Amino acid sequence: MTLRRRGEKATISIQEHMAIDVCPGPIRPIKQISDYFPRFPRGLPQATGPRAEAPPDAPARPAAASAGRHSPSDGARDDDEDVDQLFGAYGASPGPSPGPSPARPPAKPPEDELDADGYESDDCTALGTLDFSLLYDQENNALHCTISKAKGLKPMDHNGLADPYVKLHLLPGASKANKLRTKTLRNTLNPTWNETLTYYGITDEDMIRKTLRISVCDEDKFRHNEFIGETRVPLKKLKANHTKTFSICLEKQLPVDKTEDKSLEERGRILISLKYSSQKQGLLVGIVRCAHLAAMDANGYSDPYVKTYLKPDVDKKSKHKTAVKKKTLNPEFNEEFCYEIKHGDLAKKTLEVTVWDYDIGKSNDFIGGVVLGINAKGERLKHWFDCLKNKDKRIERWHTLTNELPGAVLSD
Repeated sequence: MTLRRRGEKATISIQEHMAIDVCPGPIRPIKQISDYFPRFPRGLPQATGPRAEAPPDAPARPAAASAGRHSPSDGARDDDEDVDQLFGAYGASPGPSPGPSPARPPAKPPEDELDADGYESDDCTALGTLDFSLLYDQENNALHCTISKAKGLKPMDHNGLADPYVKLHLLPGASKANKLRTKTLRNTLNPTWNETLTYYGITDEDMIRKTLRISVCDEDKFRHNEFIGETRVPLKKLKANHTKTFSICLEKQLPVDKTEDKSLEERGRILISLKYSSQKQGLLVGIVRCAHLAAMDANGYSDPYVKTYLKPDVDKKSKHKTAVKKKTLNPEFNEEFCYEIKHGDLAKKTLEVTVWDYDIGKSNDFIGGVVLGINAKGERLKHWFDCLKNKDKRIERWHTLTNELPGAVLSD
């Protein structure tokens, strides 16, 4: 190595520089650019703490002595430590300091960021945000979903815009049976819908175990519609008869659990009204509407109608049938049938209600059914007894359709 006089600036040849780099020594990790420019999704901290100072009782090192022991490689190491200390307050761990550092307070546990009331994610700027509100009408068993607007959606078309619409889906459940969607707005990344979509037949049990999936998609005329982003809201977070407003960042598509319990798979719901009329001396059975029916046709829909029987039916005259509603999974019937029978004989009877899919040229498909009577259980038994105890009073109840009926002949 070339000798130099005292006070003369050190000069290192390229050969010596290479020798320094390859000489054996402790292996230090190569720093990445992200170590010097960390990401802060929620913004920079309000204040950066001062650099840790040595305690007053620590002996001070002479400047001359420390300068005399400095080498070029030590200078590079000190530069790295300075950068580490600069960003140390933002999450990067600073390098070891020569003196003992003061004790740091224990770090606070991170708060739960997945709050349905609104949260930020890394995809906020890329996918956009969605404003909407939810209301559970407990008295009418309805869930009202008002889709207000979206902001900053991801461009999906060649013109830098999108044709967005919103799609709702209750999980778990049949895919087509409980999907609702808004209208499509053309050529915009900041759409305003102000549209209310309503699910009927929602029970308190549904509010405990179901989740509402809200997806924003881009409609394309000549190819498949494209997914933009989604969010999911567990219905148990809602309070009955109380509107809750959300402003949420859209997320990437989340996988749907395919291993969910198949026993929870439903065939749909039906709203039935019962009333014993003293004037007509008979039982009035009202078929109001169905919701979330299972799709039986290749187009993803059904052509449903409802049949009712009052059993035992010796004369085979108790059959009533509604009109067929074409291509729908949420039909409205609003039809009423009268069975002439004495009030005292109702305790020995059973009301069988079945829902069918109408097909031309082949056998109709059974969708689901429900049985009300003294041998029923739960809400079905309670509905029947409430009708018997309250003459001339119309009582409505939602009932879940099952794919099997005890003792029923499932053929049309």
